[in-house]
Amino acid sequence: MKLCIRAHDLGVKGTDAILDRLDRLGIDGVQMVCYKAYEDIPYAPGAITAEKAAQIGEAFRNAGKIIPLVGAYFNPVHSDGNKVLRCREIFADYLKVCRFMGCDAVGSETGSFNDDQWTYHPQNRTREALDRVGDIFAGLCDEAKKWGSTVAMEGAAGHVCWSVEALAQTRARMGRETKVIFDLYNYLDQTNQDVYMDILEEGLNTFRGQILLFHMKDFFFQPGQRPRQAPFGAGQMDIPAVLGRIKAYDPNAVLTLEGTTGEDIPRAVDTIKTIWERV
Repeated sequence: MKLCIRAHDLGVKGTDAILDRLDRLGIDGVQMVCYKAYEDIPYAPGAITAEKAAQIGEAFRNAGKIIPLVGAYFNPVHSDGNKVLRCREIFADYLKVCRFMGCDAVGSETGSFNDDQWTYHPQNRTREALDRVGDIFAGLCDEAKKWGSTVAMEGAAGHVCWSVEALAQTRARMGRETKVIFDLYNYLDQTNQDVYMDILEEGLNTFRGQILLFHMKDFFFQPGQRPRQAPFGAGQMDIPAVLGRIKAYDPNAVLTLEGTTGEDIPRAVDTIKTIWERV
């Protein structure tokens, strides 16, 4: 097992500060979102270059740390078509250079017709929405093939690929090689929070051999509402059950903390490492 965290959840910026924090915390690597982790890499076309990517990659290799995923999340169904084109261009930039960071995958969620809210909209759950997302990501897959990289897709209850089945159907219709970012918490809402182990099982069976990494989130149950995210180890999720099932699926899984920050990080790291050894 490799334990990672989103770089920008560490509370520092720049390669040296990130690597120092990883070392102190005993974390193996990061999900890298460059425009959130570096002052000199804005969210703009052309901002990430092969030279900058290579500098990051060399530093991480020398430190023995990994970057399993580069994040370039965008909303492919945003009502502002120019914004979609710009975001797609940025995503393509990262597909071109991610290998210089020692990473071959660039990832995104699948968006919502609620634009910048990224929340449930009835239009999300239509065949037309799935086809639109599939068309955009298929084009990015074709771009990725030029550079020896891969597109990674992440589903979420409030987004177009709102369930394991919806994401699987979209990927199948695309007919392209992709990877999956599996975030169990993302799939939960007021209707299914009590059967989260069933959703985990469905995801492991459906995406067998295709899961790039697992996002690690804890949560509190909220009857009648979407569960509320908690720092990992501080919520009500049955962590031994979840980690035990993931370990049985893949003892070499990459687990990535997302949304756990500050003083909660050491406890989360200890919780995962301790329970992983026991299950």
